[in-house]
Amino acid sequence: MKRRNLIWLIMGFLSMVMAPARHAIAQDAAQEDAAAKQDKIKALELLYISRELDLTSEEAEKFWPVYKKYSKEVNELLAERKHKAKELKGQPRTDAVAEEALDKELGYERKMLEIKTRYKQEFMKILPARKVGNIYRSEREFRAMMIRQLKERKDNRMLRKRP
Repeated sequence: MKRRNLIWLIMGFLSMVMAPARHAIAQDAAQEDAAAKQDKIKALELLYISRELDLTSEEAEKFWPVYKKYSKEVNELLAERKHKAKELKGQPRTDAVAEEALDKELGYERKMLEIKTRYKQEFMKILPARKVGNIYRSEREFRAMMIRQLKERKDNRMLRKRP
């Protein structure tokens, strides 16, 4: 009898110990899956921009390293903005908090404009003005296309769920 109780005790203990590990493994897999999806989207965006800009081989050789730096700065700013928004989300919505959030949002918009303005000058050293304008237009079009596709997928899923 004691032996059976000991076995049940060990099995219970192991299940308690293993449950967080299974959960952590599942979370890691979900994070890897999300990262893979983000990488795929970024690759599609670069392909779209490349097609829209129609770069010569000389232009491409000079453009992509600069674009990579630009993209990194933009993504860092967006990540910072998202992090700060999460911090503010838990606070009570007083006028002071709302004003602080508005000031921060305008600050992020200002920083984004500064980044784009600075890189416009860098891009103009490499590409003609019409292609530089196409960089920003292509980014906007790609984002709009992705949002539209995500909305369509969501709508299709909702239609399939209806009886």
